[in-house]
Amino acid sequence: MTKVLIADKLSPAAVDIFKARGIETDIKVGLSKDELIEIIPQYDGLAVRSACKPDADVIAAAHKLKVIGRAGIGVDNIDIKAATAKGVVVMNTPFGNAITTAEHAIAMMFAAARQIPAANAETQDGKWPKSGYMGTEVSYKTLGLIGCGNIGSRVAERAIGLKMKVAAYDPFLTEERAIELGVEKVELEDLLARADVITLHVPLTEQTKNVLSREALETTKKGLILVNCARGGLVDEEAVKDLLESGHIQAAAFDVFAVEPAKDNVLFGTKNFIATPHLGAATAEAQENVALQVAEQMSDYLLSGAVTNALNMPSITAEEAPRIKPFASLAEKLGSFAGQISDFGYEEVVIEYEGEVADLNRKPLTAALLAGMLRASRGDVNMVSAPAILADSGVKLTETKTEDSPVYDSLIRVKVKTKATKNAPEGGWRTLAGTIIAGQPRIVEVKGMALEGDFSPVTLYVNNLDKPGFIGALGQLLGESGINIATFHLGRTAAGEEAIALIGIDAVPPADMMDTLEALPQVRYAKVLTF
Repeated sequence: MTKVLIADKLSPAAVDIFKARGIETDIKVGLSKDELIEIIPQYDGLAVRSACKPDADVIAAAHKLKVIGRAGIGVDNIDIKAATAKGVVVMNTPFGNAITTAEHAIAMMFAAARQIPAANAETQDGKWPKSGYMGTEVSYKTLGLIGCGNIGSRVAERAIGLKMKVAAYDPFLTEERAIELGVEKVELEDLLARADVITLHVPLTEQTKNVLSREALETTKKGLILVNCARGGLVDEEAVKDLLESGHIQAAAFDVFAVEPAKDNVLFGTKNFIATPHLGAATAEAQENVALQVAEQMSDYLLSGAVTNALNMPSITAEEAPRIKPFASLAEKLGSFAGQISDFGYEEVVIEYEGEVADLNRKPLTAALLAGMLRASRGDVNMVSAPAILADSGVKLTETKTEDSPVYDSLIRVKVKTKATKNAPEGGWRTLAGTIIAGQPRIVEVKGMALEGDFSPVTLYVNNLDKPGFIGALGQLLGESGINIATFHLGRTAAGEEAIALIGIDAVPPADMMDTLEALPQVRYAKVLTF
């Protein structure tokens, strides 16, 4: 039975979803790393929030694990690289708490502009400090957004409703999307120079770490209001303290910190600084939403193969999954075939999609083909890890699509350029093509030669010269070795020239038989393939 571990506190509704889908669920919150490593081998799925930290050691011990689901958007507590290498899908719920986080950022902006927390504290102390707090209006001021994605765009919508001008820095923001949102797309230097308020909405990555460094903050307008409800580590906290004390920054409001839980921080106690304990997603609605979403997403993947909001695998909708499944099987088998006959490794891979398959979601098909190909030489490779492994190896990958296929409704062709050897100094291309016939994957082309055959579990592949008597000699060799022939498929360029034989057999031939076969003058290449 499929089994999921919930390792952080989630809404009970998430447990109900898992159980309703027939997935056994254990709830074990607050586990130490050693405790998690001890029990993780039992589970197919792991659901977390931010407290549980599945690092490389945990993932290495997770022999059955297929998916890690993060109820929320931030995944810096998960070692995605280790998960990818292990073939574990990592998915989050980027939309479940977007509104809540956007609202918190706006609330923090207002709190900083009017210094509401300090005024509240003094008022309740009986001081009535009416003349001590001169606030700032936000209307008609410029809001600088660093990050204009799912959450940042919602902040922009609300800021525009407050009559603010919005300038956005986001390398992935298109001019068309900026116009649609009503924001001005700018470079970071321009934003820093113009913004009256800056709010951050980007993940913590190598590219965004310390994006607001001391040097960057010193170029901002005097009187800046700074809001961070995204991730700690994006801002130089020491520099913010110094600039608050000098008056260059008027006020700052942070919901996140470089080290959390932030029991002690350089900013604490600084005048005009407001802090909340990572409350951006802390509403009843958001917590319910992300719990329900992560449970649905994980269940869909574990039960049907549908992939939603994954960070290391192409998405596949529940509607797409049934259509893609047979083509994914074909792609994986073609890749396995190509990998098994590319004995000296490869320098380039070309994948061609023809006909109806060209209109499908091709990313999972490419991932399946690469997994089959790489598994021949690297062992434990799957759809999640294969694209990253190929990219790391420096092998060039090219994909093409053609709306029409001359013969079949759909065709997938793979071309693999093998590495140069002493006998082939330029290397060589291995070309295969397949299609789906009656719902089953079929091989229809090898080395440009047309033939139609199935992928037998054990297949003898022979590339030979088409000479009379060869097929008889091959059959005799197999018979003398006690090997039964299940299927036999032939292709050739022309009489007396290059030919291909694909023979489905019931057992793996002994080594001495293969030596005898390869010594025949007609044989150019022979190998046993398994599918």
